[in-house]
Amino acid sequence: MKRAQPVRRAAAELDAVLTLTDKAYTYLEELIVTLQLPPGSAVSEAMLSRRLRIGRTPIREALQRLARERLVKILPRRGVIVSDINVNSQLRLLELRREVERLLGRCAARRAGPEERARFAELAELFEKSARRNDDTTFMRIDREFNELCLRAARNEFTAGAMALMQSLSRRFWYLHYKQAADMPETAKLHADIARAIAQGDEAGAATAVDRLLDKIESFTRATISVDF
Repeated sequence: MKRAQPVRRAAAELDAVLTLTDKAYTYLEELIVTLQLPPGSAVSEAMLSRRLRIGRTPIREALQRLARERLVKILPRRGVIVSDINVNSQLRLLELRREVERLLGRCAARRAGPEERARFAELAELFEKSARRNDDTTFMRIDREFNELCLRAARNEFTAGAMALMQSLSRRFWYLHYKQAADMPETAKLHADIARAIAQGDEAGAATAVDRLLDKIESFTRATISVDF
């Protein structure tokens, strides 16, 4: 019986580390996606730990996850570099994203539970609200929750694994270029259409809405090539 207490303490400490790691990832992902940590910038565990007021171990774990998602590059003995943005890579990414996201939308519409459907309906309204206000920061935060909810509702761990490698890269590319080549309110409304179709259990409608969104994103991505920055 005396051994149970240390085991419980170790489990509680692990939970605390995981929670801090999740927080560190969320903060860092937003800093990178919203270009507060711009492409090509060098960062360190110590600097990020001071900035976020989170210990270095959770920061290290978060950076490893961001490296798997190709948002940062961890260079041995040289530190961490925020990854550059490449239009051609983004177009290749969209080829895969279209197929996976269409499947994801159908699965979520089929398998979402009542509480998840209710939240999808709420997110549709929040997307509409961000469109009316032309509020890009709020849209980005809602979009992240929407993506995570889609992954949970789809009940497909393989789809989740594929999407995890694409979403943040796509959101960062959009944030960099949308003011020159995209229409944020229209993009938010297209997201609302997907959320609403999933809430209603409309598999075909969700897949069609995904196609409309990806058509828009592909068009916008190609447009960035000719925009003078």
